[in-house]
Amino acid sequence: MAEKKDYYEVMGVPKNASDDEIKKAYRKLAKKYHPDLNPGDKLAEEKFKEVNEAYEVLSDKEKKARYDQFGHAGVDPNFGGGAGGGSPFTGGIDFGDIFDSFFGGFGGSRRQNPNAPRRGSDTEAVVNISFEEAAKGCKKTISFAKIETCGECGGSGAEKGTSAKTCSACGGTGQVRVSQRTPFGVVQTSRSCDACGGSGKVIEKPCKTCGGSGRVRRQKSIEVNIPAGIDNDQVLNVRGQGNAGQNGGPAGDLQVYVNVRPHPIFERRGNDVWCEMPITFTQAAMGAEVTVPTIDGRVTYQVREGTQPGDVFKLKGKGIPYVNSRNRGDQYVQITVEVPRNLTQKQKDVLKEFDAAVDDTKHYAKRKSFFDKLKTMFGEEK
Repeated sequence: MAEKKDYYEVMGVPKNASDDEIKKAYRKLAKKYHPDLNPGDKLAEEKFKEVNEAYEVLSDKEKKARYDQFGHAGVDPNFGGGAGGGSPFTGGIDFGDIFDSFFGGFGGSRRQNPNAPRRGSDTEAVVNISFEEAAKGCKKTISFAKIETCGECGGSGAEKGTSAKTCSACGGTGQVRVSQRTPFGVVQTSRSCDACGGSGKVIEKPCKTCGGSGRVRRQKSIEVNIPAGIDNDQVLNVRGQGNAGQNGGPAGDLQVYVNVRPHPIFERRGNDVWCEMPITFTQAAMGAEVTVPTIDGRVTYQVREGTQPGDVFKLKGKGIPYVNSRNRGDQYVQITVEVPRNLTQKQKDVLKEFDAAVDDTKHYAKRKSFFDKLKTMFGEEK
């Protein structure tokens, strides 16, 4: 078995990194090595699997605690398995019970049954989509790593044809009572049974496929419906596609983080779409019918006479749909008037002739207002 890299090293974070720091590192690396962005790159594919495996452990408080204490042997169902008795964590150690064993026992506190059904943890994936796909919805195939029930042993952890036996040390309770002499007298405390790891069962012949854990890690691909109107950084929750539960418990969920690629023309603001549209000086001055791009295709719009740079007009209902709704935002188009460059002498003469024929007080209201304010500021007569 190839030596596994340290999960913190894989994620590029220190061991004291916060949950948010770990999540940010995961999302950055998942985007970098995602198969959709690196088609045919086997190294990127392996890196993507490695990052997912590391995050699956470091994002789960219980698994992270086991990993910090025992390394890969504490969390990987396929690590260190074999004829020697399989994983030391068969059945799963509940660190809450370990903590309880130091402080419990005084009042006969009730502990959770280690063999009770337990829901599987959630797993995560990243999907990259275009602006148009986010606006209109689409279907995408998502690849991710997850832990599934071992098909060879059916999740029992025991070799096919055998079964786990009741632990003789604890009688199947998963707990043993220990008497300790203290300054206050003899005190009885309870702790997890060392012989069975708190499961109450002992597997004499562990399954060779899963090493006795009853679960195996696999890469899986599923098709996911992405609804119209989804936004960048939103999360889709796919129920039951997370890691397998234990002791018959339900599977966790798959959380799909959506990454929407920027568009060269459109900008999203809530459910509205904004864009800038350049027009000529003549079109702005005289008005014109122009062709405007929208997410639904091209439409025509009549620019009014005397349109100014920075003016905004609205195309109602041409924005982004609201998720799971028939309502839509609007599209706003901001006008920019492009000043022509590289004019010929003839063109310059025509413009000078035009400028001489224009009356400042009649045709340039903003210009007139500006100079009137200047005269007032300096005490000059209008």
